[in-house]
Amino acid sequence: MSLGDEQGYGGEQTDPPRQTRTRLPSAPAPDVYGGARRPSRSSRSLVAVVGVVVLLIAAIAFANRGGDSDGGSSSRGNSAGAGPTAATGVKPVTGKAGAGTIPSGYAHDEQGAQSAAANYAVALGSDGMFNKERRRRIVEAVADPSTLAALQSGFDSDYSAEFLAQLGLKADGTAPAGTTFVNRTIPAGTKVRKYTEDAADVDVWCMGLFGLTGEKSTKPVTSGWFTVTVQLKWDDSDWKVLTTSQKTGPTPVTGDNAISGSDEIANAVNEFGGFTYAR
Repeated sequence: MSLGDEQGYGGEQTDPPRQTRTRLPSAPAPDVYGGARRPSRSSRSLVAVVGVVVLLIAAIAFANRGGDSDGGSSSRGNSAGAGPTAATGVKPVTGKAGAGTIPSGYAHDEQGAQSAAANYAVALGSDGMFNKERRRRIVEAVADPSTLAALQSGFDSDYSAEFLAQLGLKADGTAPAGTTFVNRTIPAGTKVRKYTEDAADVDVWCMGLFGLTGEKSTKPVTSGWFTVTVQLKWDDSDWKVLTTSQKTGPTPVTGDNAISGSDEIANAVNEFGGFTYAR
């Protein structure tokens, strides 16, 4: 599962995730982040606004003309973090593990550890963890040999037959006829808590989708926010997982988007594939 109170990271088993909705008042409300709403611009500022827009367009055109000959892929990776909320990252890894589905071969530095933690969070928070054979391959691909047995045992205990039945799934982790099982983890960012040449503790802030589509489903697809902490070890060739833990949040304010129907969610999950490289 991929919600904040799920069992996918070796914790003690709890009840299935519950959805809590906060309904906002229909009358105009103040900015939830404390910022005052700006008044509409007067006509006297129109000329200044147009002038600024023209200058911006000219600047963008000039920058595009002077771009890197190779498309800028090498330089953007190192400069992407200029802003406090900008995405960061370098070129993706080229290796694959776990039956060719999980990226491998991360850089031996802090950014490589962050990339490994993000992708391992995706793999360990996927629907593949609900099937015993697929779960075994996933854990083998990401775990350090020193903790492989303990991680396998812990995850097998978490995803017990009783737990799957409680979620409305079959014993092999598949959904009943007429429904689609949704379990997807989407990293929003990473943070290094501790780093040495041989070990790293990385927090991965994630949004998750979980539930069953279908008109008769009693476990509708919900979303949630959570942070996965991944302890990694460098094994002379790659970063591998020692332990994982999870806590709820940070959780943003829920937007006012209309809730989609069950069929629309099922179609989206089937048509929009998840990413194999999260950074």
